[in-house]
Amino acid sequence: MPVVDQANIMENNVSEVLRQARRIVVKVGSSLVTNEGRGLDEAAISGWCRQLALLAHGDAALGAGRREIIMVSSGAIAEGMKRLGWARRPSEVSELQAAAAVGQMGLAQMYETQLRQHGLRSAQVLLTHADLSDRERYLNARSTLLTLLQHQVLPVINENDTVVTDEIKVGDNDTLGALVANLIEADLLVILTDQKGLYTADPRSDPAAEFVHEARAGDPALERMAGGAGSSIGKGGMLTKILAARRAAGSGASTVIAWGREPDALLRLAVGERIGTLLVAPTQKTQARKQWIMDHLQLRGALVVDDGAAAKLRQEGKSLLPIGVTQVEGEFSRGDVIAIHDAAGAEVGRGLANYSSAEARLLCRKSSSEIEALLGYSAGAEMIHRDNLVLAR
Repeated sequence: MPVVDQANIMENNVSEVLRQARRIVVKVGSSLVTNEGRGLDEAAISGWCRQLALLAHGDAALGAGRREIIMVSSGAIAEGMKRLGWARRPSEVSELQAAAAVGQMGLAQMYETQLRQHGLRSAQVLLTHADLSDRERYLNARSTLLTLLQHQVLPVINENDTVVTDEIKVGDNDTLGALVANLIEADLLVILTDQKGLYTADPRSDPAAEFVHEARAGDPALERMAGGAGSSIGKGGMLTKILAARRAAGSGASTVIAWGREPDALLRLAVGERIGTLLVAPTQKTQARKQWIMDHLQLRGALVVDDGAAAKLRQEGKSLLPIGVTQVEGEFSRGDVIAIHDAAGAEVGRGLANYSSAEARLLCRKSSSEIEALLGYSAGAEMIHRDNLVLAR
């Protein structure tokens, strides 16, 4: 009996999904990072950092070009528990926050040391779900991460468990990994865990359980297969990973769930080897983003552009610069989806506003070089970047 409808998932397509991934989010679970709670596993972390460095620097054996890598690492609370001498995860929020504060110091230091030894610069970024739900904070976090990647710095992300009680109660880094994948429009989310991947049932109690090599992210059958949490150290079980894959697929990112101690797992995935369970996003990244923009039925405003700007957008696929904007309609905030109209009122396209309507009015017909002087800051040279723009059909 087939475990999942895989009729349209061909092995060569699976390999291509892995080989073609250029922007990758790697999430590592607490039990792996802390060796089941016994303290940070320096050898394991060094091994992952070595693989990340090879991917980030580019290696002829791994295919063309460098990969852009972001690490989402659990382990702060578990490391804090070890340093504080606590054998069991506490239930008091204040104690969890204290453990996170203590453990985050060691976690960040370990990654910084290991990545530097392998020739990579690193940055620590602490996020909460609130950072990713508020428009301004979302855009600021995105800009920061993309700038770090541009400068070949590997961000190491964790939840800010020291201050946000909701994150400690219900948050998990599987979900955070998916949110980060959405945030930076990653091609692939790799969840390294203490399990080989997804089975049709719990293999510890069901000898008939079959391994799922690949399936489509978001398939309801996957959630029925997933069990509960399997570790007293971390919070996430297989279900959180399945749900994270479904969330990541919303922006076109596929997900791999694999055993973190599989030798050179990240390098082998990069050359298309089938390791763990691959959950393929049903929609490509670009298509998913463009469809999301086009699906907005109510727009908060519009930019009217001159004939030259309209031609560049329609014929050359350029970004929309301030100098080509003649008028601003409506009231909108940075990050809102707005329309672009030509002088005759026809919709040229729509996209994500880089500036609010008030700021856009100050920038009309101005050169991009004047933005900082006019506003006191710059969020980019474009009113709407071409990556965030969809032309009207």
